[in-house]
Amino acid sequence: MTGKSAVEFATEARLHVALESSDVERSSRFYAALFGQEPSKARPGYVKFEVESSPLNLTLNQVVAGVRRTAGVSHFGVQVKSREAVAVAKQRLEQAGISIRVEENVTCCYAVQDKVWVDDPDGNAWEVFVTLDDDAAGPADPAAGCCTGVGAELVALP
Repeated sequence: MTGKSAVEFATEARLHVALESSDVERSSRFYAALFGQEPSKARPGYVKFEVESSPLNLTLNQVVAGVRRTAGVSHFGVQVKSREAVAVAKQRLEQAGISIRVEENVTCCYAVQDKVWVDDPDGNAWEVFVTLDDDAAGPADPAAGCCTGVGAELVALP
């Protein structure tokens, strides 16, 4: 052993998120659509996505039905560099049959953003967003549900 990582990735570090999933296969299809790539590893009860465009190591771990921990997570996000990248994600998610919520020019988290919101099969909220401008004043009503996608326009798909 060399003391170095056995796994190569482009950055010096990357975020790791491990989510419990009630149906790993269904969640795998959702995340393949969200990230625009197939998993790097799939085993019974386990799927791994190593997302290069947003340095992320996301794993899905099967849980026993009815045995869930209380989550403290608000939501997850993928920050992109342009409105065009948000539009590409929106189109990819719609083509996968996933219902989305859209926010454009919304003031959230002290910035003006365009966003597409989706919920994974276990109810975890994800946003694909671009920060268009800094807004130090923040939202008019901080209790209005910033960064939740609650007020976003729902685009339900058949």
